[in-house]
Amino acid sequence: MLALFLFLILAAIVLGLLGVVLKGVFYLLVIGVVVFVADLVLLGARWSRRSHRHLVR
Repeated sequence: MLALFLFLILAAIVLGLLGVVLKGVFYLLVIGVVVFVADLVLLGARWSRRSHRHLVR
């Protein structure tokens, strides 16, 4: 799962850089931001599920 997280972060960075550098492909920047936010949401969901398993007694 960590490999998927890192791959999505890398993809978001590449898409964001291409969207900023190349003219006329601003949509790539938007897609990169969306991928980054989705990746953070997935990480948060996984983290919250993991924290509920280990309850302090």
